[in-house]
Amino acid sequence: MRVWHAMWLARIDRKIAQLVQRQAEQERGRRAKPEPPDWIVELGIGVGRPPVQVHQGTCYMEGKRQRPIGPDEARRLLADGTSACSRCRPDTALGIAGLESI
Repeated sequence: MRVWHAMWLARIDRKIAQLVQRQAEQERGRRAKPEPPDWIVELGIGVGRPPVQVHQGTCYMEGKRQRPIGPDEARRLLADGTSACSRCRPDTALGIAGLESI
């Protein structure tokens, strides 16, 4: 009887150790997620992948082909005619909305 209980206690201890390790890994994974970039450029399909749209970093509408950019590059792309996302409005956030009419 003593051997049987010792076997079950060992199994329970192993299971607890596995669960503690899994929980610690999940916690490390949550803390390790990088902050989203401030600005994102969505890239098109094809040779050279031309820029299609500029988004704020937290926008949920950005496509799969994207790369982070800085505010200066975002302003340059918008000034060069790359469209701004109609959902997150990076042109407004960068303070350049409505300057097209000038």
